[in-house]
Amino acid sequence: MIENTVSLASISKAAKRLEGKIVKTPILKSAYIDKKLNTNLYLKAENLQIIGAFKFRGAMNTILQLSKSENKVVAWSSGNHAQAVAAAAKITGREATIIMPKDSPKNKLDGTAFWGANIVTYDRNNESREEIGKLLAKKLGATIIPPFDDVNVIIGQGTAGLECVEQLGEIGVVPDIVLCCCGGGGLIAGVSTAIKAKFENTEIYSVEPEFFDDTKKSLKEKKIIENSMKHKSICDALLANKPGNITFSINKKNLTSGISVTDNEALIAMHSAYKHFKIVLEPGGAVALAATLANKIDIENKHVLVIASGGNVDKDVFESCLKTIPI
Repeated sequence: MIENTVSLASISKAAKRLEGKIVKTPILKSAYIDKKLNTNLYLKAENLQIIGAFKFRGAMNTILQLSKSENKVVAWSSGNHAQAVAAAAKITGREATIIMPKDSPKNKLDGTAFWGANIVTYDRNNESREEIGKLLAKKLGATIIPPFDDVNVIIGQGTAGLECVEQLGEIGVVPDIVLCCCGGGGLIAGVSTAIKAKFENTEIYSVEPEFFDDTKKSLKEKKIIENSMKHKSICDALLANKPGNITFSINKKNLTSGISVTDNEALIAMHSAYKHFKIVLEPGGAVALAATLANKIDIENKHVLVIASGGNVDKDVFESCLKTIPI
């Protein structure tokens, strides 16, 4: 089975491959949050990763395994994977072409351009980014770096989970619950694989924006369910239309169930993270924290690991979060 290639051993190998090339992001604590929620919350700050999100792990892990002749790459993304592939390509001396929605956050468009990528925009309502990407890759003779449904990408993302295992182990903590954002499912597939290999009794929950909770629905129905895509959300990083085939094959084994949060709950979590952890999160990067702050599951007197996945947020959206009342 293809999911068997995503394992603690392959993630550990990726961690060695990425050593010195990624940031070992910290786990943050807030005495106020712990007291307020009567819990022990550990926040993995992946917003402090290179390009401001966990996506750099998977992109760099994949690109480092390309041959020297594979000097052109193509990717499609609304932002964080776009920046990650652009950065990894630049660092390794490759040319990147990225397909991005016209309505991508300016912060993410600028961030991708900063790394020298060629950006091709499209209308997410009327065009298929995959079709555009595949045609461009064929024309350019480029290698495609998928955003989530790829073994090497998932393994790279899993190094975040391996770091959590090591960091919590250093302080003698076994997590009762892990909460992680979920778009296509690549991060949580990798993280859950690393966590479950060490802590088999830990409950792991996917967290998604309201109306884009395809993984939550898919876990419940035990088959892949698509979103209607008729709704909108400020959580631009998490708007995949359905789980990946590879990611879901892993997540249906590892995850307890799924949780969804509203845009407003994400904004409150962003403000709370800024106030109590002194970090900047984007909406999609704050949904896991939002699930804890909104009491979506029982976390009292438990050790709870929350993955804060990214911090690439436009100024106006961040200003919106500051208008909410933090916890």
